Amino acid sequence: MSFLNLSSPLQWSNINKWVLRFLFLFFLIQVVPLDYKFYQDILQTPAGDKGFYILFKLANYTPVFGTANSYWSWLIIAGIALAGAFLFEKISRFKGLDYDKLYYWLRILLRYRLALAAISYGFIKLFPLQMPYPSLGNLHTAYGDFLPWKIYFHTTAIAPPFEVFLGGVELLSGFLLLFRKTTTFGAGVLAGYYGNVFASNIAYSMGHEAYSLQLTIFAIVLFMYDAPRLYNLLVAGKYTIANTYRPVFTSKEKWVKKIGRPLIAIFIVWLGVAAYHNYTTAPYKYPAAKGLAGAYGFYNVRVFKWNNQEIPYSSTDLNRWQNVVFEKWATLSIKTAKPIIIDDGLGDQFTNNDHERNFESAGVGEGDIFLTPRIP
Repeated sequence: MSFLNLSSPLQWSNINKWVLRFLFLFFLIQVVPLDYKFYQDILQTPAGDKGFYILFKLANYTPVFGTANSYWSWLIIAGIALAGAFLFEKISRFKGLDYDKLYYWLRILLRYRLALAAISYGFIKLFPLQMPYPSLGNLHTAYGDFLPWKIYFHTTAIAPPFEVFLGGVELLSGFLLLFRKTTTFGAGVLAGYYGNVFASNIAYSMGHEAYSLQLTIFAIVLFMYDAPRLYNLLVAGKYTIANTYRPVFTSKEKWVKKIGRPLIAIFIVWLGVAAYHNYTTAPYKYPAAKGLAGAYGFYNVRVFKWNNQEIPYSSTDLNRWQNVVFEKWATLSIKTAKPIIIDDGLGDQFTNNDHERNFESAGVGEGDIFLTPRIP
């Protein structure tokens, strides 16, 4: 890993140059939105509620080769980067390439990409949108009736201050990445944070293993830049010289920096305002329409008639309702013994239609039927 801490062009061996070319192309494909399917998805996303969800998607772009972000996509990207790394040195204009500057630009790409991801996820935890407080219907559902991911979400969401704290960690770390002098601190925190998220994704089958690992790798690569110096200073107790490399930018590169920084600042402010607006008006995972006035609560069904014949209380009768829950919003949940097809989705899509917001029913089984009436 010596190539991660070089400060002199004389130390760039051929193997280090090849590795840097490969990593630059590998991460460039993952960071720069070149995938046309991404733009199709953006155009198909409803632009309701100040465009909050569109901004969130923009902050978390990842290329998809196939049907979903997965390790197979990584293999395809690695193949492209591998071919590009060999072709790189064959192009005459790159013969005298400044590898110190190339490594500098790689870190800039990873810094801002990881910062946007951390800040966007930080906002939807600071304003509990990602893991909203459990609905009354979910609170009256047996613990064992949830899929693992729903257990994780409810376990976190039941303590809003803890979720807000997690969001604060991501926000602070993301903002640290926006400044070169504090990048190592932010990257170090996020390497451990997203490493834990990756482990949780595997343990609770939350469906975002590849993406959480991707963010972990971004953080590790950024942290490794100063890791040898930190080891020498803090562990070995040796005299350590700080990195003093400063690239000489061309006029085009200076223009990119001058334009890029204000745009990122505007984007972050806009995303924060949009997330807060969504939280205070109608969190996107729950229906926006208000429920039946004065009906909110849990109801035991004492009298139930089927075909005008009363059925006594039973926990095994397939037709009899056992209890009913009315939410503050337009959702009604009914407990029966009838088997249902479990919604194994994550309920995290954005839609302006209340009856398509299925976070309550997603990951729930054993006869809990959730109904969201169509509101004309």
